[in-house]
Amino acid sequence: MTTKSRASRLVFVLGGASSGKSDVALRLAAKGIGKTAPRAFVATGEGRDEEMAAKIARHRLSRSAAWTTAEVPTDLTGWLEKHGKEFRVIVVDCLTMWLSNHFGLGSKESQVLHDMLAFIHAVKRMRARVILVANELGMGVVPVDATSRRFRELAGAVNRLVAKEADEAYLVASGLSIRLK
Repeated sequence: MTTKSRASRLVFVLGGASSGKSDVALRLAAKGIGKTAPRAFVATGEGRDEEMAAKIARHRLSRSAAWTTAEVPTDLTGWLEKHGKEFRVIVVDCLTMWLSNHFGLGSKESQVLHDMLAFIHAVKRMRARVILVANELGMGVVPVDATSRRFRELAGAVNRLVAKEADEAYLVASGLSIRLK
C-alpha cells in the first residue's frame, strides 16, 4: 500500500473572536521543534485604528523573540514563496483579517477563493509546518445587511477550503481546543 507523503503539515485553527486561537496556534507551533528552530509569525491585521493597533501590540508581546514577524495583509502566496523556505514553522494569523483586507480592496469573491487555493498549493510545496488561524463566523446570528452576510458566506467558503486541505484542524472555545481532524 502506498501512502501519500509530503514534507509540509497544514494545520488549521479556528474559533470565535478572542477565543484563544492564537495561543493554541503558538502552542501547536512549538511542538516538535527546538528552541532555535527558525519560526515566522505572519500577521495579516493592520493597525488602522487605536483599538486594532493595541491588539496587534498585545499579540507581539505574547510571542518570544525567537519569532520573526512579517506583516502581510494580502499577498500570502508571494510572501510564502519568497520567504517560506527560511522557516521550520509558520503561523498565519488570521485568514479572516486577510479576507477583510481583500474585501476592503474590492476583491471579487472568485479571486479571493482562487488566491486561497494558490496559497494552499504553495503551503504544500513547503517543508515547514504551517498553521493557519481563522475566525468561525457561522455560529452567530445572521447579519442584518447584505454585505456582512456576503462576507460571512465567503469566510465560510474559505474555512471549508482550508479545512478540507488541512492535515489537522482544531476548534477553539474559551482557550480550549478540540481536534476536529
